[in-house]
Amino acid sequence: MKNFLLTCAVLAVASSQCHAAEIAPVAVDAPAGVYTVDKAHTSLILRLDHMGFSHFTARFTGIDAKLEGDPKQPAKAKLEATVDTASLTSDNAPTGFLDMLHGVQWLNAAAFPKITFRSTKIEMTSPKTARITGDLTLHGVTKPIVLDATFNGGYPGFAMDPQARIGFSAHGAFKRSDFGLGFGIPAPGSTMGVGDKIDIAIETELNGPAWKQPASDTLRRRSWL
Repeated sequence: MKNFLLTCAVLAVASSQCHAAEIAPVAVDAPAGVYTVDKAHTSLILRLDHMGFSHFTARFTGIDAKLEGDPKQPAKAKLEATVDTASLTSDNAPTGFLDMLHGVQWLNAAAFPKITFRSTKIEMTSPKTARITGDLTLHGVTKPIVLDATFNGGYPGFAMDPQARIGFSAHGAFKRSDFGLGFGIPAPGSTMGVGDKIDIAIETELNGPAWKQPASDTLRRRSWL
């Protein structure tokens, strides 16, 4: 009986692995190459519990990112992102509040001016979604985190946007205490303080290789002259 159950378990695992390997990405015309973040169409939002009354929301505005790969083979892509620590801001911040967040009790932006993320593994979970595992370096500490990403589409470009463009949404979470950011975390059984768990939400577009005008368009324009 034990051997039978073990065999079933092995077959189930093998089947799930084969199924995962069979996931093909959604068809897209965007070419392979290096894509860099379009800052005008990118946001990085943070949310964490505030005394059990609400979820405080903040954002980083200084973001750079590079994605290198082929949209037809997303699992082989490499992602790197850098965030300016001192770019953290929030709506209607009271006087001195942002200085406190940038200071030694919290982010200590003077000592740790950059936050980085580097992907280590990308697993397709559906034709348009993937689980991105990577190393997050924050406050001088590096730990793995996972982002659940959705591919929103892409194209090779056109005359008014002469470069390839792709877009993603992603979300994830981590404990700030894992990165040495333990100030203000409520005592067990209490909500008096600021939560340990940080939820992150990312919306981004990235620009890629230059658009190549189709030969048919060139011929058509010449025929108008």
